[in-house]
Amino acid sequence: MRGDPCLEREVVEIRRSMASNDGAVIVVMGVSGAGKTTIGRRLEKEMQYKYLDADDFHTELNKEKMRMGIPLTDEDRMPWLETLRDVINEYLNNKKGLILGCSALKRQYREMLRSGYPAYKWGTYASPVNFILLDAPAEVLSVRVNARATEGKHFMPASLLQSQLDLLQIDDREGIRKVDATLIPQAIVNTILNMLQFQGCFHHDCLELH
Repeated sequence: MRGDPCLEREVVEIRRSMASNDGAVIVVMGVSGAGKTTIGRRLEKEMQYKYLDADDFHTELNKEKMRMGIPLTDEDRMPWLETLRDVINEYLNNKKGLILGCSALKRQYREMLRSGYPAYKWGTYASPVNFILLDAPAEVLSVRVNARATEGKHFMPASLLQSQLDLLQIDDREGIRKVDATLIPQAIVNTILNMLQFQGCFHHDCLELH
């Protein structure tokens, strides 16, 4: 069920105020093959925020499980999420902008990331940690993941894609913005930069679209 529009506007204003004072975190989220790394790196250049790939923070044990086609459990993911939360906290404390490419499939995972803002109250969604979902049909994602696996460009096999799709949970009240991930990369980036929700989160001199 969609949330109260007045409350949603209030949350957006809170986020903008936080961003103007403390920097902001943009989490580019979605399942494997959505294009998180490609879009995150382009946003890094456009916005002059630092881009980090959440996959780099997985333990070797987690990576090995994924290589073997074994889906991670919440218990596997928790230390990883706690590390990402601490990274977010560091950037916010230093008043620096961050773009994080992260699957962030479940609401509880996103809540952990939001709590990188020390004053965050769980369930309010009022945090300078914002989420953009790169959304694409399963058949498009499957082609991308299979191609990447064939080229040896990622440790996660295509067999785990369905398990990620099954985990993906979105609550409309969170204010997560969806972007069509079948568009060309620059069109996706331009769409993100133009989103009203993030006005005030970007450095003004980085907003000119190319």
